[in-house]
This record gives sequence, structure tokens and C-alpha cells, in this order.
Amino acid sequence: MIGHHLRGVSLAAMGCAVLGLSACATTGAESETAAPSKDKTLAAGLDPATTLNPYPSTYQPLPRENFAVVGATVLTGADRRIENGVVVVTDGRIAAVGDASTLVPAGYRVIEARGRYVTPGIIDVHSHLGVYPSPGVQGMSDGNEATSPNTAQVWAEHSLWPQDPGFNTARAGGVTTLHILPGSANLFGGRGVTIRNTPSITMQGMKFPDAPYTIKMACGENPSRVYGSRNQSPATGMGNMAGYRAAFIAARDYKAKWDKWRETGEGAAPTRNLQNETLVGVLDGSILIQNHCYRADEMAMMIDMAKEFGYRITTFHHATEAYKLAPQLAQNGICAAMWTGWWGFKMEALDAIEENAALVDAQQGSCAVIHSDDAELTQRLNQEAAAALSAGRRAGLNISEEHAIGWITSNAAKAIGIADQTGSLEAGKRADVVIWSADPFSIYARADQVFIDGALTFDRTNPAYQPTSDFELGQPGYGLTAANVAEGAR
Repeated sequence: MIGHHLRGVSLAAMGCAVLGLSACATTGAESETAAPSKDKTLAAGLDPATTLNPYPSTYQPLPRENFAVVGATVLTGADRRIENGVVVVTDGRIAAVGDASTLVPAGYRVIEARGRYVTPGIIDVHSHLGVYPSPGVQGMSDGNEATSPNTAQVWAEHSLWPQDPGFNTARAGGVTTLHILPGSANLFGGRGVTIRNTPSITMQGMKFPDAPYTIKMACGENPSRVYGSRNQSPATGMGNMAGYRAAFIAARDYKAKWDKWRETGEGAAPTRNLQNETLVGVLDGSILIQNHCYRADEMAMMIDMAKEFGYRITTFHHATEAYKLAPQLAQNGICAAMWTGWWGFKMEALDAIEENAALVDAQQGSCAVIHSDDAELTQRLNQEAAAALSAGRRAGLNISEEHAIGWITSNAAKAIGIADQTGSLEAGKRADVVIWSADPFSIYARADQVFIDGALTFDRTNPAYQPTSDFELGQPGYGLTAANVAEGAR
């Protein structure tokens, strides 16, 4: 393939340069009459290859210091439980994790956590905070571009409102990273974005550096209900499948045209198409599929369609019937993000069981995740995971707490493509750390302190680290104390 900087050079001139033939020499006069070179450099914004990250992250960690948490029970998110453990943080990264003999460097602040628990920061892989923010009014309802079955061209980050008070309350529940998705009205709802749960004036200031983009797809009742009610396709499950396939055919054709133009440099460049551009990212693996899909039979069809067009599905979301095809999910390396207790609110959610996550997890090579899809549930994902753990144990599955914490930490990081950066307390990873008042699988546990990249971003006993929002003023409960703590997110 000829690079961009070579597109304007004629093949003859290239051949002469390579072969060094004297017969190719030209005089000055001949040069003046030679065909002019064709510069194929496109105007700004017209070449997809030069606009892969047009809205880059400007995220900067909050002020931080080096510290060590000592004496706590540590659940690392990597299947380790350390009693009387030590977690050392240096320059916003995990430096060491171990037992009481682990060295704490001189000059580090020591946080005594005896009797408490330490985990990685919680990651919510399915959130609509910022795109369906509080207050829940029509003017702020920005999560569903329900204007066409295929809106792969829209990006959730362009609707994200950083002042949503829900970010503060999620942080008080130990959530350090969120994956913000568009809604599920469409076959292709648009791109998702992963953010750091820190206060910011701009979306870019929250954007997780170098996290991969994702695409929200939705199968099942939602798209067929939305568009069938408008007497247009898709109105049925078969209409859904036809719509996906047509979209990927168009994307394959679009990719082929750009590939040919880049190879030959002949003719006009294809016209940039934002919808197809996103789906080409799916085809080349740079954009990860996050697929809203409840029923096992529909998940199986989506897996077959991925094989038809040569892409892979990263995560099924909601997945209330994931337990029915848990082996296939593990074999295909697909994560399942699930609730524990949500069911029955529509037909495709009817056959849910509380043991779902545990049964998915039981497979070799599995990736079970607990998610929220809700501004309130995101504050209590540790309790949702605890309910799933309890259900699995009642079903006879021997699941440890140090393993189950991965459902909301390390597995969640894997589900959105950031497991190399966060999700576990391992040396070199981002210091996203939660100190809990008690066992996080207890309904009585509360997040005492939350660190993001080693910076304290929430402290239950210090109002200075409990951000308040103008949009909470005058709301019920504002100004009341909780657990002897002044007002604020808690």
C-alpha cells in the first residue's frame, strides 16, 4: 500500500528512483512539460485516518501524594485475599501489594485501615450518567438519538454533561470509572465513552486516556418496538437482523473503497461517512461492541453474525439469559454484564435468575460482570455483586469473595478494554483504590475513602472531599447529615 506522502508521485517516477536508470533522466525542458503531480492530501476533516481521536482526553489527576494503606483485608481483584495487607501507592500507581512485611518507603503517608477492607475502584460498564443526568427533565434527555435504526455516527461523549450530580453519588459508592453508553432505541445506538469519575468542567477532562471507543448495539424488543410503532423497519426480530447485516455490508463496501483509494491514489477520495466509519472500526477491532441483548437465542444469532462479517463481540449487556449459553460465551471470549435482581419488566427479561452471574462465571475462561444501567444502582454495585455471590453459593457454587470482587473490578475492566490500566491492585496499574468501612459484600459496608489515580476524591468523614452540586440545592434531604457527616454526596 502506498503511503499518504507518496500518493502524488507518478509510478514512472517512482520506478526511476528505485531502479536508478540513466534512461529515465530528463532535461529541464522535459520537466516543464511533464504531467503535474497529483497531491492526494485531503482537506482537514475529510480523511478518517487523520481524525481517529478528534476530541482527545485532557484528563489530569487531582493533587495527590504517595501513601500506603496498612492493616486492612485486601481483595486485589486478581483472585487474591491478603489479611493484614499493605497497599503502597507511588505517583498515582500501585507500587506494591502484600502482607504486613511489605516495605513502606520513608516519608509516605500511612493510612491505618485495621478492621476495614481495601479493593480496586469499582467500574460500572453500563451507565447513562451525564447523558441522562439529574435533574431528569426533557431538556437534559440526551441519551437516545431515536431518529433512525442506525445511528452509529453519534457519540455519547457529545451529549455528556459533566455537572450531573450522579457522578458525585456514584463516587461515594466507590465507583472510579464509568462506561457511558447511548440508549437502546436503535440497532446501532452510537459510540460509548469511558471516563474517570472526577469533577471536570468538560467531557474531555473526564475522558479516560487511551481507552478504546465502543459501539452500542441493541437486539430484541427495543428497536423493533420503537420503529415498528412508526410503521417502519425493523418491526420484528427478523427485521433487526436484516438491519444489522445491511449495515455491515455497507461498512465492508465503504472500507474496500477507502482501501483501494489509499493503495492506488486514483480518482477522488471516497466521501467520508461517519456512520460507516464507526462500523469499520468494529470490523478492524479498534471499536469494541457492547451489545444490549437479553435472550440466549438472540445472543447466539449475534455470535453467528459476528462470524459472518469477521468481527468479535466484546460484551453482552443485561444478558438475563446468559446462563443458558454460558459455555458458548466463554468459548468465544465474550463477557456478560448482568444485574442480579432486575427481571420481568418486559418479556425478554422474564426468564432471569439470581444465579445468572455465578453460572456464567463457573465456566473456564468466562468473564462475568455486574453492571447498573441506573443512577441509583451504580451507588450500590457492591451490594448487587453480593446478592449474586449469595445466589451462586445457594446453588452450590464455591465462590470466594476475592474472586467475586472481580465482577465489578477486573472483569469489568476487561469488558471495556482497559484491564491493562485498572481493575486490580497490581504493581504498575492506576491507583484506583477504595477503603471500605466493612466487608464490601455486607449491606452495612460504606466507602470510607475513594482514590482515583492515587488522588483522594471522596472521604466520608471529611466534607472537603464530598462535592456538592448546585443542582442538589433545595432537593429533599439536602443539608441533612448522614452517619454524622455534613451534607454532600455520600
